[in-house]
Amino acid sequence: MSTETTLLAVNGTLMRGLKLNHNLINVGAEFVREDMTDKHYRLWSINDDHPAMIRTIEESNFVDLEIWALPMAAFATVLSNEPAGLSIGKVKLADGSEILGVLGEPCLVEGQKEITHTGGWRKYTEALS
Repeated sequence: MSTETTLLAVNGTLMRGLKLNHNLINVGAEFVREDMTDKHYRLWSINDDHPAMIRTIEESNFVDLEIWALPMAAFATVLSNEPAGLSIGKVKLADGSEILGVLGEPCLVEGQKEITHTGGWRKYTEALS
């Protein structure tokens, strides 16, 4: 990874093959690897359209992620195309390291279905099919 790129952890529709993955591909982002959060995250389905992930104090569950190398110049473009209520923050991975990742604002998950037990957005949406 060069100094002109940054790693970004994605947990929903930006993942490979899903509906907003083209937002990464179109700016030259490159898939690096699959990974997961540490056990302090919870995940909600926002109207079965996209997920929102929030870090918690109490231990919860691992959430599946994809790690992408994203050109710094494209960072704002990708973020501006994310659904409202999603933002960028530090995400702690299962190995204890931290990278930038997509997180949900707490108000976004109010009244939504928690799907933490599924382990990730892809697993949740596959179970719906």
